Amino acid sequence: MPYSHGDVPPSGPAMSTSMSPRIAYFSMEIAMDPAVPTYSGGLGMLAGDTLRSAADMELPVVAVTLLHRRGYFRQHLSPDGQQSESPITWNPEDLLEPVGCAAAITIQNRPVMVRAWRYNVTGVTGHVVPIYLLDTDVEPNDPWDRRLTDQLYGGDNYYRLCQEAVLGIGGVRLLEELGLQIDVHHMNEGHAALLTLGLLEQELPGRPIASASEEQLENVRQRCIFTTHTPVPAGHDKFGWDYTLQVLGQDRAALLQRMGCCPDGVLNMTLLALHFSRYCNAVALQHGKVSRAMFPGWPITSITNGVHAATWTSPAMQTWLDMNLPGWRTDNFYLHNVIGYPAAEIAAAHRVSKIALLDEVFARTGKRLSPDVFTIGFARRVATYKRADLLFRDAHRLVEIAHRHGGLQIIFAGKSHPADEGGKQLIRNIFAAAHQLDSDIIRIIYLENYDWDLGALLTSGVDIWLNTPRRPYEASGTSGMKAALNGVPSLSTMDGWWIEGCVEGVTGWCISETEDENAEAASLYEKLDNVILPTYTQQPGLWHEIMRSTIALNGSFFNTHRMAGQYAVNAYFPTSRTRVETPQPVYS
Repeated sequence: MPYSHGDVPPSGPAMSTSMSPRIAYFSMEIAMDPAVPTYSGGLGMLAGDTLRSAADMELPVVAVTLLHRRGYFRQHLSPDGQQSESPITWNPEDLLEPVGCAAAITIQNRPVMVRAWRYNVTGVTGHVVPIYLLDTDVEPNDPWDRRLTDQLYGGDNYYRLCQEAVLGIGGVRLLEELGLQIDVHHMNEGHAALLTLGLLEQELPGRPIASASEEQLENVRQRCIFTTHTPVPAGHDKFGWDYTLQVLGQDRAALLQRMGCCPDGVLNMTLLALHFSRYCNAVALQHGKVSRAMFPGWPITSITNGVHAATWTSPAMQTWLDMNLPGWRTDNFYLHNVIGYPAAEIAAAHRVSKIALLDEVFARTGKRLSPDVFTIGFARRVATYKRADLLFRDAHRLVEIAHRHGGLQIIFAGKSHPADEGGKQLIRNIFAAAHQLDSDIIRIIYLENYDWDLGALLTSGVDIWLNTPRRPYEASGTSGMKAALNGVPSLSTMDGWWIEGCVEGVTGWCISETEDENAEAASLYEKLDNVILPTYTQQPGLWHEIMRSTIALNGSFFNTHRMAGQYAVNAYFPTSRTRVETPQPVYS
């Protein structure tokens, strides 16, 4: 592994009584270790980075997720870019510690036993944040139920609703069995919203929850907060009424209907989370505006995402920071002081990272790229709104630009969801462009099976990070934040975090806002041809200063230490001045 990820053996030290968990962080996926394939992309990586920062900052947090024995998938690409998939096999017994208790929940009108495995995240001071991975592959469960926790984002809606019941209701029961007294339950996206029903069942042991009083409902609200990550209606989990009744039962369904969580007979998990949370937030300022428009009347605030600095800075950059800014691992704001150091030293550390990336490219493809040629990186989940092929809208112009400035190298990576035909077509489009354009003057490479380690090499080793989402579909985005920690500026459309992070010509460049994709591509080419490449090739000292200011401004702010601190002050332990009252829809 190229980086230290903050992982420790499962048998690491237990928390002291004074630091017993008070916050339970629920997420359908968590990226905790490259060897534990329980995540698919940005949501899981954000969850893992959040918990790594919680450990570094000694926050009293415990996390709950699902085991996902079959992982996400391993990507295979044919010579023409056709994606196929195979399961990732791994053995939980080799990496996790079994927990000596189990919990019983009722779904589909029958009992399902849920056991757990433990993984410890240890911070820089030795503080431990335990992650409990729920598992239904246990006797005496029905054979179908034993597969419930196997596949991340797999199966049909019925399977998904059962999974979310295991995560939410099963997670609450498991924490109770462990004897943990939790003050705050943090739902990281709507997948975890059924934990609210689990908490309400604790309020009414043995009694129908449909009969819950307003006081009991309020008791649950005061124990819950909710983070939404999805800027489009189609991305919010919804389940038909027939599935809701079959999986959750009449009593729970009656409460959901009473609470207004099932408009038009469809259970909306985001509405459920909103109704039962005292604090709700989006993941960037712009995403907050989009979310409030999607859910009118709900006071949804914003806490902009970040990344875990010590995980995503390259070994070379870590070495430089450790020598010059000791303390940056526990207080990421020290990164701001990079501005007082010679920019050439930042550039030297980055060149080491760039060579490491190009060595990996050669090992994977047999193609040798040059560390002296400007290299563009584009790597993320492949979805149509991310427009991975916008760079090739005018292929002739791109080749002209490469000729004018001494060549271009472009490295792509990313998986498309197995059911996303549009995403798979984008990969084929990039392969077609590579076959058409690849030459001595422009080299285009698509790396197979994008994962944690490859992402770390890419974000630290390229010269610029390209991001071209169609507005307003990028809730936040975090890959550009990882690049910024390594002195890699971004070239991006103005969406998600980049609206807050872009200081033109200082931390990167924006692609002009327009509804015309051809005009957007023209703006991209204009910035490359007239600003970015001339600076890189003709004014290396200025380019090095841009790298330095990228770390100082964006690296010091867009990190999960800052983000976790905001959650602690505004959501977990609000003071009388910052406390947000229980959100209720305010209709005009």
